[in-house]
Amino acid sequence: MEIYLDNSATTKPYQEVVDKMVLALTTQYGNPSSIYKKGIEVEREIKEIRRNIARSLGAKETEIYFTSGGTECNNTIIRSVANLNKKTKKHIISTVIEHPSVLNTLKDLEADGFEVTYLPVGKDGKISLEDLKNAIKKETILVSVMHVNNEIGTIQPIEEIGKYLKSLDEKVYFHVDGVQSYAKIKFRPSRYNIDFMSVSGHKLHGPKGIGFMYVKENNRIKPLLTGGGQEIGIRSGTENVPGIYGIGEAVRILNQDLEGTIDKIKGLRDLLKEEILANIDNVKINSPEDGVCHVLNVSFRGVRGEVLLHYLEQKEIYVSTGSACSSKKKGSHVLNAIGLTPDEIEGAIRFSLSDLNTKEEIMKTVEVLKESVSDLRMIIGRRR
Repeated sequence: MEIYLDNSATTKPYQEVVDKMVLALTTQYGNPSSIYKKGIEVEREIKEIRRNIARSLGAKETEIYFTSGGTECNNTIIRSVANLNKKTKKHIISTVIEHPSVLNTLKDLEADGFEVTYLPVGKDGKISLEDLKNAIKKETILVSVMHVNNEIGTIQPIEEIGKYLKSLDEKVYFHVDGVQSYAKIKFRPSRYNIDFMSVSGHKLHGPKGIGFMYVKENNRIKPLLTGGGQEIGIRSGTENVPGIYGIGEAVRILNQDLEGTIDKIKGLRDLLKEEILANIDNVKINSPEDGVCHVLNVSFRGVRGEVLLHYLEQKEIYVSTGSACSSKKKGSHVLNAIGLTPDEIEGAIRFSLSDLNTKEEIMKTVEVLKESVSDLRMIIGRRR
């Protein structure tokens, strides 16, 4: 029995998503820019999908732009705001635990003369609102903060940040990486004073290679790609119709009963945590108590997480040691930032769940975990 618990890295597409994409590839394959019937029917479907996504966020359909995913969203938004305002303001604020697509973009901008302040986080992975207030200066043009951390599941105080930025005399744009929060937390960008938000399709049971940006009305965007002027001139190139159909179907399914889905996932996460603590000693829970519903990061002291991962893999249980985008690099910048010891970092495993998981899968995972951790500790003890 395969047990997939790495949903923060990617999710299995719903069958309805696959069916919808097949429809786009076999029947509704017209170019939405074409003026004849086959193109017009696709254009009409994309408009409805855009409208439905906007509805899920309490936004306007003209505020939603399709992209290739979270990385493109983050790059487009951050580089746009920076380049459109660089003549007057060149200071950006972010955090030390952002996704690489944000951190590496900011490094590029630093090389181009921008100043970036990286806010530290506490043991729970949260930034301090006071630190943010102290970092703001006249030259600040953008605050970029991820809503939910992909490694430990910390939920940042987005609402409080938005309210504070709105109270300032001068405009400071607010960008939120919502890749791990969309369809995991119910919220409205406009209520939080969010100017820009990034979302990725493959994190919500949609396909890879598709995502969307929320861009608040009247905010300017400088396109990364120029050409035929698709996406209202913001993102040129023939639309990824199968991808748009896929993410649209995923959004439709998830929003049928989003609160019920969130409650189910949270229940499974809590069960996993309780069973690990009850059955395995010398562990540390790294995810905060008030973290997002689908992420549980745990350190198994005295065990190498990478080795434990492969032990579980042999039993067809799939987990990760951290972000898929940096899993081949040494050490987690997130776990370092929250002050874990080298032993705790080395023994960390991230479990990330979805509504496709079951209670039986959780119980089986803990059973295999208990046996695997015991075996590994025994082997290490012998070597010593």
